[in-house]
Amino acid sequence: MTRKAAIIRSDIGFSTPDRITIRGKDLPNEILGHMNLGDFAYFQLTGKTATQNQSRVFNAMLITLVEHGITPSALVARLTYAGAPESLQAAVAAGLCGLGTVFVGTTEGAAKMLYDALAGAGDDADLNALAVRTVAAFRERKQIIPGIGHPVHKPIDPRTPRLFQIAEENGMKGRYIELIQLIAAEAERASGKVLPINATGAIGAICCEFGFPWKIVRGFGVMARAIGLVGHIMEESETPMAHEIWHRIEAEASAHLRE
Repeated sequence: MTRKAAIIRSDIGFSTPDRITIRGKDLPNEILGHMNLGDFAYFQLTGKTATQNQSRVFNAMLITLVEHGITPSALVARLTYAGAPESLQAAVAAGLCGLGTVFVGTTEGAAKMLYDALAGAGDDADLNALAVRTVAAFRERKQIIPGIGHPVHKPIDPRTPRLFQIAEENGMKGRYIELIQLIAAEAERASGKVLPINATGAIGAICCEFGFPWKIVRGFGVMARAIGLVGHIMEESETPMAHEIWHRIEAEASAHLRE
């Protein structure tokens, strides 16, 4: 049986000897000097130029995820760089590989949870009832609710109210944000624990307000954290800590064998 060749197509961009065109715009003359990095990321993803309001919210989301201290992703990037200083890109890639269901990538889980909860619910959905149902389902499965709770930031993740404020100021606070707030309140009630909406939960909800597919939402964390990891590697090259961390951990982890 002869296989019919699929159409190979991309609508993102192309290059010729004297032109670089992205989403229909000329890179040197219509993009460079006209868009900041966040606005260009939005344009690359959607093919649309962000409005002022969209720009403020989207850039705030990305900036939020650039840096969060000496996290596991920053540590692994620094340690990889210590072992392969000739390969900065490998160190960044190593750090990015750790963005998943515990760190940064929970934006994806939060967005999917909210989309699933509101799927087919209609414009007049009872958000309180949806929140109760969502929390009950996660508790029954003994799963952590994505975007809720934080090991350090309690009782409030300081990034979250600011993100929601920016969304509201720019006309982008809708029922996805309302729903995750109700889910957090119900999770606290049901568990008796302090479970604030963390930054990734807030960003997951805002991504739903934008209408981004949940499968791409983790990519925003990848984009943002790559910038942060380059910063950590630059600092590591100037004031190294990776070798000291290695020797201290090795000494402590094997101390009992020397007793």
